[in-house]
Amino acid sequence: MRNLLFLIVLIARTTLLFAQESNMNNAEIAELKAMINETSKATNTIQSNFTQYKHLDFLSNDITTQGRMAFKAPNMVKWEYTEPFKYSIIFKDDKLTINDSGTKSNMDLGNSALFKKLNQLIVNSVKGNLFQDSDFTMSYFKSPNYYKVIFIPKDEKIKSYIASFILFFDKKKADVMEVKMVEPTNDFTRIVFNDRLINKPLDNEVFTN
Repeated sequence: MRNLLFLIVLIARTTLLFAQESNMNNAEIAELKAMINETSKATNTIQSNFTQYKHLDFLSNDITTQGRMAFKAPNMVKWEYTEPFKYSIIFKDDKLTINDSGTKSNMDLGNSALFKKLNQLIVNSVKGNLFQDSDFTMSYFKSPNYYKVIFIPKDEKIKSYIASFILFFDKKKADVMEVKMVEPTNDFTRIVFNDRLINKPLDNEVFTN
């Protein structure tokens, strides 16, 4: 009986969760795009803490890491992981720099059209301005607390790395609350932002390893 009750509650909660999301109509989509584009254009710097959840099917629990993200227009992004290990990734001027606890490596993304495109996706996803990109099929959803946009790449090479991008936007400020990247294997990475600071002074030295 206890197991049956648990199953009923689980189904009810799952049904309620999905019932809270609904498709957006054309007018709502146009309004959302305008709001996000306006926010994106007005954003010069972003500083935020984040929690990352890496889901792998063969593991019982997600791998959780924490850190800090910094963005400076037009194209500098730093992901600095602080817990449970120290690791940083910098995207700057079509170059990727990695610092793995003092061991550094570099990659010129400009030499590869594919990796250059992936870099653009990462930079744009931080600001939320992927809407002008014709390389995606997009689906729009709303809930009482957020907007959700699913981006599915049309390019097969990109799709071999990322099956879909999912962005969650705050309904009041149109800021990116969460980024979800789904791999072709259905494993995925969720990055949830918190304590976000917009347009605060940010020195270029932050984007050096």
